[in-house]
Amino acid sequence: MNTDLFLIGVDGGGTGTRVVLGDGHGRELAQAASGPSGLGLGVERAWQAIQAGCAEAFSRAGVAPQWERCVIGCGLAGVNNRVWLAGFRAQAPKLAGLAVESDAYTTLLGAHGGSHGVIVALGTGSVAAAADGEGECRIASGFGFPSGDEASGAWLGLRAIVHAQQALDGRVPLDEFAQALLDRVGAQDRDSLIVWLCATNQTGYASLAPIVLAHAGHPFAARLLAEAGEEIGKMIAALDPSGALPVALCGGLGAPLRAYVPQRYQARLRAPLADSAHGALQLAQHEAARTGASAAG
Repeated sequence: MNTDLFLIGVDGGGTGTRVVLGDGHGRELAQAASGPSGLGLGVERAWQAIQAGCAEAFSRAGVAPQWERCVIGCGLAGVNNRVWLAGFRAQAPKLAGLAVESDAYTTLLGAHGGSHGVIVALGTGSVAAAADGEGECRIASGFGFPSGDEASGAWLGLRAIVHAQQALDGRVPLDEFAQALLDRVGAQDRDSLIVWLCATNQTGYASLAPIVLAHAGHPFAARLLAEAGEEIGKMIAALDPSGALPVALCGGLGAPLRAYVPQRYQARLRAPLADSAHGALQLAQHEAARTGASAAG
C-alpha cells in the first residue's frame, strides 16, 4: 500500500456525517463531523457535507487536503437506490480511490471487527444487517422513510407528532409531552403545525426522537418506545433465527433504545467495537489494497 495516501472513512446519514482521517496505514489522524449526507437528501448536498467533513478533519490533523491522494470509504444511507448511487459516483472529486457501501455494511464492519454478528443501526433511519459464514451481508428493514426504517428517529418522530396534532384540536389533553413537541417544531397552533408538516423531512421528524425519550413515562411515548423495541426484536429474529449470534445496537439511538428490546434478546446484546465511520475506514483500507491505489490516482 502506498504510504503517501490518506485513508478516509465516512459515515453519512440523514442527520449528520462523521469522518475519520487516517494515514496510508490506516492509523487515525483526526475525526470531524458535518451536515447530513444521506443520498435521499440529494447527491450534491451529500458531497458538500462529505467534503466539508474531510476538510475539517485535515485541518484538525494540520495537513492540507489533497484529494488525489485520498482513498475514501463511504457508508451511506440510500445507496440501494441505483440512480442516487450512480449520481454520487459521477459527482466525486478526483480521488485515488472510492468505495461506497451501505451504512449497514460499514456499521457491521465496525461493530464486530469483521467477525460474525448482527447489527441494528438506529439513527435518523434504521437498518439491520448480519454477516454469514461466507462473508455475505444480509439486510433487514432499511426500506426508507416514510414507510420503513422501523424504530428509527424519523419513525419515532413521525408517530409522536400525531399526539401534538390531537392535542391541538382537543382529541387529547394539551399536556407537557404535546407542548414539548410543539415547542421543538416552533408551532403555536394548527396552521403553523401544518406549515411545519408540509415543509419537513426525515431529519426534521428525527429531531423529535429526543422528546419521546425525555417523556418515556408518558403513556403515548411509552407505547411508542415499546413498539420500537418489538420492531428491533423482529429485525434480530429475521437475520438470526437460530439465536446464536451477538447483537450490537448502533447509531445515536442504539443505547437509548436498548432497554426497550424484548427480554429474550437482552443476553445477546453487545456494545459495538467501533462505529460506522471506523468501519468505513476499514473499507477504505480494503479498497486501497484491492486496487493498489497510488498517489497518482
